[in-house]
Amino acid sequence: MYYHASRVEGIKQLEPRVSDHHIPLVYFSTKRENTLVYLSNAIEKYCRETGFVYDGIWKKWGPYGFTKDGIQLLQEYYPDALEKTYKGVSGYIYSVESITDSGFEIRIPDAASSNEPVKVTGSEFILDAYEAILEAEEKGLIAIMRYDEMSEKMREWNRRTILQEYEEAVDHPEYRHFLKENFTYIQ
Repeated sequence: MYYHASRVEGIKQLEPRVSDHHIPLVYFSTKRENTLVYLSNAIEKYCRETGFVYDGIWKKWGPYGFTKDGIQLLQEYYPDALEKTYKGVSGYIYSVESITDSGFEIRIPDAASSNEPVKVTGSEFILDAYEAILEAEEKGLIAIMRYDEMSEKMREWNRRTILQEYEEAVDHPEYRHFLKENFTYIQ
């Protein structure tokens, strides 16, 4: 079984779209819980909530990695990031029985992609993505590194990385708006 998250209701067939890899693909995970993070994009949500008008392609915010055991590890890079990003966000996790693999190497554990349309075989409504993430954590399906648990070394890496991201985001005013407001050390 493969899973795909979307805020769009009633999808019967998942169509390839151009995203981060600049080729039309539909992305999946073989782990349902790993798709929960795709129900909200922190940058887009923050900009809309603060009235920041933007009509380009939203920069993606993917603050996660994986533990040595292959469990998705969500990382809070600023205080209350998970709650601010996911609380009150609803959406759907679509399931499909099989895909024709695109052959494109994604480099994310348990992920797959198709460059062909894929028929949906099931759908699950997620009322609140934040609550679903906490439930998955409680069951040991995902792990969370909360901001206040971050080591000093990780905080320094975070600061350097965010400052570099801000400098490089010249063509993404929405990303700069998000970073400047959530990372107080950006001037």
